[in-house]
Amino acid sequence: MAFHEIRFSPRLSFASTGGIERRTEIVTLVNGFEERNTPWAQARRRWDAGLGVRSLDDLDQVLRFYEARRGPLHGFRWKDWLDHRSCAPSAEPGAQDQAIGTGDGTAAAFQLVKDYGGSPPLLRPIAKPVAGTVRLAVAGAELDPAEFTVDHASGIVTLDAPPAPGAAVTAGFAFDVPVRFGADSLEVNLAAFEAGEIPSIPILEIRV
Repeated sequence: MAFHEIRFSPRLSFASTGGIERRTEIVTLVNGFEERNTPWAQARRRWDAGLGVRSLDDLDQVLRFYEARRGPLHGFRWKDWLDHRSCAPSAEPGAQDQAIGTGDGTAAAFQLVKDYGGSPPLLRPIAKPVAGTVRLAVAGAELDPAEFTVDHASGIVTLDAPPAPGAAVTAGFAFDVPVRFGADSLEVNLAAFEAGEIPSIPILEIRV
């Protein structure tokens, strides 16, 4: 399997349904108290892209994309319209949106992350930043894009010079979610489709 650095149509993903999935193991004790645990450090997201398909041309576009990915075999990029920026969805990413590290005078590479809060904070690694959107700052001073490089396949940013010890490294960015198709088949009844029945096109987040 491989990952294809190509994005599913944002126009079609906009109307999708879905959201966050977590796995929680709950054991009820004899005294009525519960013990709760999760084997997942990170949530997993899933969607159904069928609602975005409004015409036969849309359906053809999805089928071609599905075939090019060999169904669930290869991953691809997906825009989660609810959560696709280092800031609020209505704002523009700023260089101080997210803390991604602290300088030690030696390290120059940092993984992009998004902080969802909590104690301890839940940090989501961002592996698929959108090209041209990453902004960086060191100790509050924004860097020129020529002063760092971005690996858009891993979300690792590398500064030309290591930040000084104690200097806060922050970032702002837009990002995609790595996903795959969630089924080995896509079934569509054209008569039902033309009558308004929406096909099911499951999309599942993957780890990369």
